Amino acid sequence: MTWTLPEPMLTTPVLRPDLPPGAAAEPKWDGYRAQLARYADGRVLLRSRQGTDMTAAFPEIVDAVLAQLPADTGLDGELVVWEGERLAFERLQQRMARRRGTGALAAARTWPAHLVFPVKFSVLSSVAG
Repeated sequence: MTWTLPEPMLTTPVLRPDLPPGAAAEPKWDGYRAQLARYADGRVLLRSRQGTDMTAAFPEIVDAVLAQLPADTGLDGELVVWEGERLAFERLQQRMARRRGTGALAAARTWPAHLVFPVKFSVLSSVAG
């Protein structure tokens, strides 16, 4: 079966932060919105909400996906980098500047990235039998 990631849902501004009955919210992480796909043929795709392919910049995410996710799975989450006790958006930006090869590997060792997501809302597709 061939499938693709859907367009990401975007935030909606509101006048007040009160949630109506039946609505849900999640915290705003200081990172990049990311969609991740693991295909049956072993390919992994990590893309931004604008569709930019970020896969090569985050080899540790690819390794974790291949080791932990079943084929034909899609996730929607936030890509973040921790530095000490805080999220470091500037480190994430520096990671994007080192997108390929040894630069990406060195950056992954220095500032490893994490894909965080609320489980209730993140599974986009799982067609594995």
